[in-house]
Amino acid sequence: MRTLKSISLIFLFTLGMCVQPSTVDAAVRVGITIRVRIAPPPLPYYDQPYCPVDGYLWEPGYWAYSDEYGDYFWVPGVWVKPPHFGYLWTPCYWGYDNGFYGFHNGYWGRSVGYYGGVNYGYGYGGTGYYGGRWSGNHFQYNTAVVHANRNIVHNVYSDQTHRSNNATGNRPSFNGPGGVRTMPDAREKTAMRETHAQPTAAQTNHQQAASKDRSQFKSVNKGQPATTSVNKVGGNRLNAKGQQAAQQRQPAPQANKQQNQPQVRPPQNTQQKQQQVRSPQQNNTQQKQQQVRQEQNNQQQKQQQVRQQQQNNQKQQQVRQEQNNQQQKQQQVRQQQQNNQQQKQQVQQQTRQQPQNNQPQRQQAAPQQPQRQQQQQAPQQHQQQQAPQQQNRQEQKNHEH
Repeated sequence: MRTLKSISLIFLFTLGMCVQPSTVDAAVRVGITIRVRIAPPPLPYYDQPYCPVDGYLWEPGYWAYSDEYGDYFWVPGVWVKPPHFGYLWTPCYWGYDNGFYGFHNGYWGRSVGYYGGVNYGYGYGGTGYYGGRWSGNHFQYNTAVVHANRNIVHNVYSDQTHRSNNATGNRPSFNGPGGVRTMPDAREKTAMRETHAQPTAAQTNHQQAASKDRSQFKSVNKGQPATTSVNKVGGNRLNAKGQQAAQQRQPAPQANKQQNQPQVRPPQNTQQKQQQVRSPQQNNTQQKQQQVRQEQNNQQQKQQQVRQQQQNNQKQQQVRQEQNNQQQKQQQVRQQQQNNQQQKQQVQQQTRQQPQNNQPQRQQAAPQQPQRQQQQQAPQQHQQQQAPQQQNRQEQKNHEH
């Protein structure tokens, strides 16, 4: 009987451990899950999108590694929903140890633990977190550090003490020689020993989506990924300037698995449970992403049609301008012809008027000839009139004698 009771107690204890919430021992979550001989690329600079939902927390972007393809790929920074009120996110990081770069998973917890001293920016300056704080069941955002739209987020404050964001300079993504050289302090060690919650299904799907995007792999983007952040899982893809990222989503590169790259994987049961949780959510995420891509394609087509219409309008305007120029030239030619014709008419009219002007002069000269004739005939007539008188006087004289 005691043996049966012992077996029952062991069974119930084991069953209770299986149905616990998504929390695991700190040593498991903080431990290394993959080891690579090649150092990860530096962190790219990018602009943080605005928080889309009140209560979401920022998970900074990071370089992950695909053992299948033997290459690093960039997981964009994203706003995510925490699994519980009061939980904060401790980012993942790469740490160098004995010739290998080990990947330490991120986790949720009441306190922010050690993340290699890597300066991810936007509240994660290398130690702790100063991008916001919990006040009861509400998260307050530090607007001096993170981008919070006050039309959506109402619990805000501004603390100018910390403003070290990922703006300039070299930004190593790992802890070790050639990168960041820090060790965990007492507070971080305490946080590392606390009970933690593993990444949510949305976070896991987010990383898997990045691993299937060719443009996110270092061998393609040369350390400058096309998509550096998204406003939420499956949301708007943004580039380093915070603008809509170009549609470069392609299949992952051809598998080129490197040899002698030991990898520590989670237990098989954990993988199966995660896969069961991810399957329906992953389908929904893929559908949403496909809808977003379709909408972006439609927007690009509309923009292309608008540009084509503008080009056609410009061509039509050029044609109208040329027609106007031709009409103006033709009008100038007609005006010149009219001016020439008027000048010709004026010359012809002057030519016709010249004989008419000469005729009155001849008419004025014509009456002068009879006057001269009359003047010449007048003495003759006077002489003729005086002749009989002289004869009479002569005859009288003769009589008197």
